[in-house]
Amino acid sequence: MYAVTTGPLPRIVAVVVTFNRLPLLEKLVARLGEIDGLAEVLVVDNASSDGTGEWLAGRPTTGEVPLAGRTLATNRGGAGGFHDGLAWAIDRGADLVWLMDDDGLPDVDCLDQLLLETDNLDFWGPLVVDEADPDRLVFPIRLPGGTRVVHAVDDVRRAARQDRIDGIVIPFNGVLVTKELVDRIGLPREEFFIWGDDHEYRLRAEEAGARVATVVTATVRHPSVGNLGTPMMFGRTTYNDSPSDLKHYCMARNNLVNLRDYRGPLHALAFVVKTAWFYTFTRPSLSRLRLSVGAMRAGIAGDFDGHRRFLR
Repeated sequence: MYAVTTGPLPRIVAVVVTFNRLPLLEKLVARLGEIDGLAEVLVVDNASSDGTGEWLAGRPTTGEVPLAGRTLATNRGGAGGFHDGLAWAIDRGADLVWLMDDDGLPDVDCLDQLLLETDNLDFWGPLVVDEADPDRLVFPIRLPGGTRVVHAVDDVRRAARQDRIDGIVIPFNGVLVTKELVDRIGLPREEFFIWGDDHEYRLRAEEAGARVATVVTATVRHPSVGNLGTPMMFGRTTYNDSPSDLKHYCMARNNLVNLRDYRGPLHALAFVVKTAWFYTFTRPSLSRLRLSVGAMRAGIAGDFDGHRRFLR
């Protein structure tokens, strides 16, 4: 069921970014073939080594939906994948682009529910729920206008107005973005590699006046990512401490850049202090403190190549 529009139905192109998760990609592509309204599915393969490129080359459709794959020469992370995929979709005449990672699985009616808001929004997406416990959100939502963070699907649906939570979206997990918005704000920052590229794109959209929302009747199922954030400062706040040096380096670098660019120097300084506190008192680690400092210095200097030493 589509929203009532005054013109022809939009050309909707799904863009999937994948890396070495062929079984998940196969499941997602099969699901996309069951969803009405898609003009085609484009898969950007980040130089996978598990046979993804060969699998894509031998599969021209998913169901009745045309399927095209593009394997990048090197792994450019989610940021590079979505940068290329979004440009590819626009070049192929997309009016709306449906962006998603390979580990999510939209419900069959997810796109239909999102399309009910076609005339009202510019950048919007579904609830992302735990595939093993669909009553729980994978990514908790801080409700607008306060500090309350909700984890339960029922709580976020109760807080919705007309089935929407305005001002909140979880990119790139099944979000729709209009061609008009892409024309205004450009593509995701490919140099970010991972972590923070999706948040930066949302911040840029908001700065450009985009209408952003989560549609609580639309659902994508996603593997649990565990508890996000380790408590610190006597439980007053949390810190995203990843065991992966690659993820931490990109998080420290990109988050500092985002805070500096969109929230100002005081917020950026607060993040530096928070990082120093965490690795000095909460979870003491001289090596991780040094890694954080190096990542932050690189971000301030505009150097976005340092993460490459962690790639395998």
